[in-house]
Order: sequence, then structure tokens, then C-alpha cells
Amino acid sequence: MELQGKTALVTGGTSGIGLATARLLARAGAEVVITGRDGRRGENAVHAAQEDGVVRFVPADLADLDSVAELARQSGPVDILVNNAGAFPTSLTVEQSVADYERIFDTNVRGAYFLVATLVPHMLGKGEGNIVNVTSLAAFKSSPGASAYSASKAALGSLTRTWAAEFADGGVRVNSVAPGPTRTEGVLAEWGEEGNEGVAKDLGLKRTARAHEIAEAICFLVSPRAGYITGTTIHVDAGGTVF
Repeated sequence: MELQGKTALVTGGTSGIGLATARLLARAGAEVVITGRDGRRGENAVHAAQEDGVVRFVPADLADLDSVAELARQSGPVDILVNNAGAFPTSLTVEQSVADYERIFDTNVRGAYFLVATLVPHMLGKGEGNIVNVTSLAAFKSSPGASAYSASKAALGSLTRTWAAEFADGGVRVNSVAPGPTRTEGVLAEWGEEGNEGVAKDLGLKRTARAHEIAEAICFLVSPRAGYITGTTIHVDAGGTVF
């Protein structure tokens, strides 16, 4: 129960990596708020996590700044923020629509940016806090058809380093986790079975990740065990950055 007394917010927490992370945080004693755009999925996620600890759902769309502000208000002061919500429609650059481009950056970068700006003052006031940004192997390794998505995740990685420097004096640690191809409903819906497994074939371990394997890295970073780690990225990608 190393997170007893802590409040955590996990965006995109109704399925996949986000839900797996929320459940681990709850088991460690944290009170967890999860977000998502789909109310029914949120209710199902809370039901799935009911034996893990305290988990509640707040509907939010990270691409909408009014929704981001309302999320910050309803979640209340938090000690842990996991920026996991992401949009990842794929397209070749010459075929990229403006609407999808904006949705990717509004969700993956702008939403996370202003959520942090709203919630971090409380952490700085307490002299402690943790932020983990979920980026991607695509931010470090070329993936044709994912130019906008890759760029958005690279931007979030850059923010990780900048925020770590800005908030260090206030005792707030900021890190990121960069997953490789992970078997989740959202990824399979967007990339398909063949696309997801195709990426995995070129990795050292030659398989996709399970959501809980990514969640374990996130939960480690927000725990006291990682108390001397800030401004870094843990690559949970089956060796994707070296193969």
C-alpha cells in the first residue's frame, strides 16, 4: 500500500493501458480517477476495478479545453497524474486531413499540457508529486503512416524533460513511458491485428506487449521506489529502440 493517501488521475483510463494502470494504482492504495469520452465504458471500467480499490469515473474529452478544465475541477487536487489519453488515426502525410491532425495534437499534446498547467500548482505547493506521460516507440522509430501521431508523442517526450526541469525545485518528478506495440482494443481498432503484429515482428522479443506490462512501468515511476528518477523515459518496447 505504498500509495496510501494519494489521489491519482489517469486520462484515457477506461480501457487498455490506462485501465491496467488505474487498477494497479488502486491496489497500491491510491484513490484513482479515470477519464474517457464514453460514459458506458467508464461505468464498465469502474465495475471491473471495484475489487482493486477506490476508482471513480469522470467523463472528459482531452481535445476540448473546456472539458479539460472541468476534469481538473471534478478530479480535485491530485498527487499523481498519468497522461495516457491519446488519439492515433493513421494516414500518409500527403493524405493527412486537417481534422485528424488537429484531433491528434489537441488530445495528445494540448490537452495534456493544460491539464498539467492546472493541476501541478497543487503538487508544487505540497512539495511533492508525480507526472507520467505515456509516449510511444513511434516517437523514436520511424513508422510510415503515423507522422502526425509520432510527432505528437515526440512533443510529449520533450515536455517531459522540460517539465522535469521546471518542477524539480518543487519536488515534482516528471517521467515518461514509451510503449511498443501493445494489444489493446483501441490499437487493434485503429492499426488492426496485422499492423500491430507486423511491428512486433521486428522487435527483439518479437511479440506485442500486454497492457499490464506497460502499467507496471508507470506505477513504478510514481512510487517511492523511483524517488531519484525524473526527466527520463522508460522504453517498454521489447528492444524496439535498439533493433
